[in-house]
Amino acid sequence: MTSSPHKIPQSVLVVIHAPNLDVLLIERAKQPGFWQSVTGSKDFEHEDWAETAIREVLEETGIAVGSPGVPHHALQDWALENVYEIYPIWRARYAPGVTHNTERVFGLCVPRDTPITLAPREHTQHAWHPWQEAADRCFSPSNAEAILQLPLRLRNAAT
Repeated sequence: MTSSPHKIPQSVLVVIHAPNLDVLLIERAKQPGFWQSVTGSKDFEHEDWAETAIREVLEETGIAVGSPGVPHHALQDWALENVYEIYPIWRARYAPGVTHNTERVFGLCVPRDTPITLAPREHTQHAWHPWQEAADRCFSPSNAEAILQLPLRLRNAAT
């Protein structure tokens, strides 16, 4: 494990949803009105994508993937990666010269009544929304696009 004082420009996006396609969104503490799915960077360069997703879901929502109510198979790697430019305001978190991030997308199906415990330094509130409404509320275009893919992803997984 190699740790760095800079953020690693590799992150996960986890679309948490209920079987009825309601999507859990969380509001960023430092940016009121900015709603998103669970996101977070790798802790070290060779951290497995799924490990990152499981860790971030636990840290940000208190949902423990692998627990009796949320088995490991509920987390689905969509094998989709988005590469996007890091907003200039956040570039100081990364090594000098880093301008782009690679984001790996996952889906996590949980019961709608799953208890949510937010990390108060990161998020102030959470809400469940129908998938179309959730996509409209996201500030991140890649997050909105992932949510819009949810019905197709679930249909393909069922076949």
